[in-house]
Amino acid sequence: MIYGTGIDIVEVDRIDQAYQRWGEKFPKKFLRKEEIEYCMKQNNPLPSIAARFAGKEAISKAFGTGIGTKLNWHDLEIIHNEHTRPIVKFHGKAIDLLTELGGGKAHISLSHSKGQAAALAVIES
Repeated sequence: MIYGTGIDIVEVDRIDQAYQRWGEKFPKKFLRKEEIEYCMKQNNPLPSIAARFAGKEAISKAFGTGIGTKLNWHDLEIIHNEHTRPIVKFHGKAIDLLTELGGGKAHISLSHSKGQAAALAVIES
């Protein structure tokens, strides 16, 4: 059964401006180590960083919580399986939220261009 859906779109320039201002501290605020490593391997890491930002926002919307006290950035991790498909890995409070639903999983789709990044998330209960 579908519990919730979420969608988000981010301007890559917004991520670039924050990165220029805060440097390496910026992605560490909302990305986990493996996510940062993946993004930095790309020719231009900014669209990948923006896509993960949008992905985590979309997942938090699908949970109906947003990012805040019930769910934080590091409770969610977007990694890739062996076929480069993005998958969601849950940590901390995200595991608790899934447990409250009686289990389940999330599906995530990411897309980005030079100027925008978007994500769509579906959570099953």
